[in-house]
Amino acid sequence: MNIHSLRWRLQLWHGLLLVLVLAGFGVTAYELQRAESLRRIDQQLDRRVNEVLATLREGQPRPRPDDDDPGPEGPRDPPPDRRPMPPAGFRLSQRFAMRFGTNSQTGAYYALWARDGRRIGGSDNVPGELDRPTEARPGASAIRRTRGMLRETVIVTPPGEAIVVGQSMATDLEELGRFGGWLGIAGAGVLTLSLAGGWWVVTRAIRPIEAIGATAERIATGRLAERIPVAETDSELGKLAGVLNETFARLEAAFQRQERFTADASHELRTPVSVIISQAQSALARERPAGEYRDALAACERAAQRMRRLIESLLELARLDAGATTRKETVDLARLAEETIALVRPLAEMRGLQWTVQLAPATCVGDPGQLGQVLANLLANAIDYNRDGGGIRVTVGPGGDGGVAVEVADTGIGVGPEALPHLFERFYRADPSRTGSKGRAGLGLAIVKTIVEAHGGTIEVASEPGKGTKFTLRLRGS
Repeated sequence: MNIHSLRWRLQLWHGLLLVLVLAGFGVTAYELQRAESLRRIDQQLDRRVNEVLATLREGQPRPRPDDDDPGPEGPRDPPPDRRPMPPAGFRLSQRFAMRFGTNSQTGAYYALWARDGRRIGGSDNVPGELDRPTEARPGASAIRRTRGMLRETVIVTPPGEAIVVGQSMATDLEELGRFGGWLGIAGAGVLTLSLAGGWWVVTRAIRPIEAIGATAERIATGRLAERIPVAETDSELGKLAGVLNETFARLEAAFQRQERFTADASHELRTPVSVIISQAQSALARERPAGEYRDALAACERAAQRMRRLIESLLELARLDAGATTRKETVDLARLAEETIALVRPLAEMRGLQWTVQLAPATCVGDPGQLGQVLANLLANAIDYNRDGGGIRVTVGPGGDGGVAVEVADTGIGVGPEALPHLFERFYRADPSRTGSKGRAGLGLAIVKTIVEAHGGTIEVASEPGKGTKFTLRLRGS
């Protein structure tokens, strides 16, 4: 069990929050029930206090005429109600028992103290440790107090009699204890069910994360074709899995290109090296005339030149891939195209190619050297893969959205639709006719695309076999 895992951390936080919420709810419910029980007991005690006060008032002697005043008719016999009244405590005990039942039935009790502190009445179940209360003041509001399992109400009448009415809370506390126990059982059940449900929810929630991690581990071991299974594409993790799948696809494609690049580069370098080795071995095998030595050296020189061009192209691509900064200056594309055409014109004249040039003012911001290399490669392709006596059209002018556009079109052999998507890949050749006899390694268009993208532009190609190819270069205007 890894308690540091995301699943356990979420579960611990979930459990902690549940415990706090359930504990708060349980304590609140218990206190409310306890307050309700005390309120009910206090109401009962208030009724009993009122009964005691009423009985106490009934026990006071009523006003009567002065016995020493004979009146106009002389002395009178004492009226019947002049008989001595029973003591107030005696009458209060009887009335209390009559109104509230026996002590065993209610558990209630009362005690009465006179103004001078003498206890003048009380029920037979008054606790022995009960003394005259001192916290109450004559005429003040009733005072509630709890002594152990007893709940009492204390009041002092304005004349000064003190009254204590109490009741045992044993039954109420027992019920309150059962209520607390049921609260605990219910809370434990809710906590258990919530933790189980939370574990299920967390497990489902992090399942895509586990799938992502497992797929990434398999990809790290070399299984680049692995992909993350995506069930819910609209969720956050589903979108993340989709992005990662696209990243893994690009990573796989990059590795494939790297492998193909390495294999093609090795193949391209192996051929001239083999030529140099074979020519050198042949020249050293025996004595030869000077002319044969010169032929061998010339073959070695041609092979070395081919190696040099290939190495320079690879270095250029590596420099561009590494994010080599380009110079930022205003470039007149019309003038740059005119200068580049002048450089390659002799090669076109050797094959009888006709030029159609349309140059309009167009400027952009970039590196003139790299942009000149782009135009030189495109024009070299238009010459090399054109038919004898064909034509080349070069157009420079404003493009859409404030940009500039350069078009280089030829009337050559063209490229099939199946080859167009791969035309800018490194070392890619559409067919054997576009290869070695012209001394090309298949890196020119790859360099063109890399330079154009480094300048924030785009390059497009359209071609039809037997009719020609057109490259369209678009750059941001200055």
